[in-house]
Amino acid sequence: MPSVFYGTGRRKTSTARVRLVPGTGKIIINNRDFSIYFGRKILKMIIEQPLVLTETLGKYDVIARVRGGGYSGQAGAIRHGISRALLQVNPDFRPILKKAGFLTRDPRMKERKKYGQRGARARFQFSKR
Repeated sequence: MPSVFYGTGRRKTSTARVRLVPGTGKIIINNRDFSIYFGRKILKMIIEQPLVLTETLGKYDVIARVRGGGYSGQAGAIRHGISRALLQVNPDFRPILKKAGFLTRDPRMKERKKYGQRGARARFQFSKR
């Protein structure tokens, strides 16, 4: 049985590479403590959700490298990565994580701007004359 578990998480334009190592429950993101990296409590809660749900909080150290997007997208990507890594730890976690929706990749992205328009959907003002 391996002692390090890997998971890749994605959300919007963010990608997180997550390592789960047996330890004391430290969470390190981009070589910084996660409470420093994410200032908002809600983002910290999002990251801890899969660990709390599977009752593994405090049993594994989480080391994550995350790139792209904003803080909210990055937190979602890390949660996705942690959930995938937890499946390697114990495949029995699958129904729990699946029911909570942590294994589903959030595909929502910004729609691209189209030519001849002001934005993705907004048009230039129309005048008959």
